[in-house]
Amino acid sequence: MKLKYFLPVLAVLSISLTVSAETLTVYSAGPKGLSRSLVKGFEKETGTKVNLYQATGGKIMSRYQAEKSNPHVDVMISSSLGHAITLTKAGELLPYQSANAAHVPDSLKTDTYVAQGAAVLAIAYNTRSHVPAPKRWSDLARPEYKNQLTMPDPAKSGSALTLVEGLTEKMGNDAWQLFSDLKTNQILIPGANKAALNPVLQGAKSVVFGAVDYIALGLKAKGESLNVVYPEDGTVLAPRPIMILKSTRHEKLAKRFVDYILSDKGQNKVAGTLILPARTDIPAQRPGFADLNLIQFDSVAAAAHAKTTKARFADIMGR
Repeated sequence: MKLKYFLPVLAVLSISLTVSAETLTVYSAGPKGLSRSLVKGFEKETGTKVNLYQATGGKIMSRYQAEKSNPHVDVMISSSLGHAITLTKAGELLPYQSANAAHVPDSLKTDTYVAQGAAVLAIAYNTRSHVPAPKRWSDLARPEYKNQLTMPDPAKSGSALTLVEGLTEKMGNDAWQLFSDLKTNQILIPGANKAALNPVLQGAKSVVFGAVDYIALGLKAKGESLNVVYPEDGTVLAPRPIMILKSTRHEKLAKRFVDYILSDKGQNKVAGTLILPARTDIPAQRPGFADLNLIQFDSVAAAAHAKTTKARFADIMGR
C-alpha cells in the first residue's frame, strides 16, 4: 500500500521538476531596474527560471546576431522599433498576439511584435541655466542657444534616429535645414542618450535636443534641476518592442512572458518607471497619449532608409 501511494507522488514530483527545470532566456534593453522587476514578477507568478541578459538595444541585437548559428534567446525586448522591423523582414520572429494586447494601439503592435511601452522624445533643459525655456524644436536654432546644446547621436541611439525620421517625414527639407542650423549653433553630439544628458546635468551645457523623456523625468523626480518640454510642433514615440524569436525552444513560456508584460501587473511596473505603458487603459504616471502631439509616420519605410538617414545626418554634422 505504501509503495502504491508513493509511486504517484514520485510521478507528480518528476513532472514538477521537469517544468521548473525549463529556463527562459530574455535579452532586454534597459532600464535595468524594470527588466529585473519584470523577470522577478514572472518567476514568482510562474515558477519559471529566467536567464536575463540586460544591455543597450544595440548590444542585445549584436549578441543575437553573433549567436544566430546556435541561438540562446527566446524573447527580446529592444529600445529600437527598427530591430523588430528588421527581424520581421528577415522572417526570424514567431507570430503571436497576446489577448492582453487588446488595449494596445494598432500602431504599437503587429503579428510579430508588440510594444512593452514607449519613450517620447523631448527637450530637456537645466533650470539653472540662463537660456529661455524652449517651446519648439526650431527655437533651439536661435542665437541664444549657441554652444548650449547637446543631442544623442542617431548612429548610436535608436530613439534619436526615430526623432530624425519623424521630423524629416513631417518637415521635409525644413528638418534638414534645422539640423544644419543646430550645427551652426555648435550642438554637441557626444554619443548615446546618457552621454548627451550628462553635460546638461553637470551644467556644462543647457539643453538636450531629443532627450528620452522617462530618463529626464526620473532624474527630475529625484531632485535634478531639469525640466521636460514636449515641443508644440510635435514629437515622436520610441516604442520598445517585445519579440519572440522563431528559434525559441520554449514557445509556451515565451508567450506567457509576453502575456505577463502586457498584464495589469506588468504594465503597472512599466508605468512605475515613467515609461508610457503600451496599454491605454493603464494609467500613465506622466503625460499620456492624449496629452501629446505625436507625429505619425511610416516606421517600416523609415527603417528601410535608416542607413541613408544616418549618413545624411552625419554629413550635415561633419561626422
